[in-house]
Amino acid sequence: MHKVTICGIDTSTLPKLTAKESDELLSRIAEGDGEAKERFLRANMRLVLSVVGRFSASQESADDLFQAGMVGMLKALNNFDRTLGMRFSTYAVPMIIGEIRRTLRDRTGVKVPRSLRDLAYKALKAREKLTERSLRDPCLTEIAEEMHVDPSDVACALDAVSEPVSFFDPAFSDEEDGMMLFDRIADIKENADAWSERIALSEALKQVPERELSVLKMRYFDGKTQNEISERVGVSQAQVSRLEKSAVARLKKLMM
Repeated sequence: MHKVTICGIDTSTLPKLTAKESDELLSRIAEGDGEAKERFLRANMRLVLSVVGRFSASQESADDLFQAGMVGMLKALNNFDRTLGMRFSTYAVPMIIGEIRRTLRDRTGVKVPRSLRDLAYKALKAREKLTERSLRDPCLTEIAEEMHVDPSDVACALDAVSEPVSFFDPAFSDEEDGMMLFDRIADIKENADAWSERIALSEALKQVPERELSVLKMRYFDGKTQNEISERVGVSQAQVSRLEKSAVARLKKLMM
């Protein structure tokens, strides 16, 4: 078995759970069994490690990101509702990512005005609240409506506290020709039309079927390849390609 050591933990020694064992542990956890909770968290450390891998370009140490991810997984476990019929990993990953991003934002060296930072933290809390309520990532417009503020203000605030990236970072995780972010920067300045397009896109995304939307998020927001998506959702690469093309075509039609 491939061995990885992080935070003093040899991952080759981590237990693996079957679906039945996971359900049994979750049932015991719901009854307040602390030993079952510790075993479940340990068995799911690989899930946190897989999310940490997405932040490999970060300057933060892997150990620190892993610790933040474990906090996110613990929060997910404390709020997980088995009666909804959702897999724990599906519910936990967004919260793990959120906790890691929060850690990175807190440690950024970029100075952000206090008022903008306060608005960003309120937006993050609103997003977390909406996620727990609907069990999905809310769009920018939904966060703004929850806060009773303009979507453009929320977008500016969240951008201000996001982790800085280099112009020379890869544009996509599966880019083969070495394209960097620098290569994709537009020559014209962003204006009011661009904000309108973002808001229109957010509204259009609400009308995309959940399965197609999931593929879009993994493809264009998480930077995953079609093969990686097919392995994750359990369908063929060709089917992932069809779902992606259908979603893109639907968005184009809605935004015409």
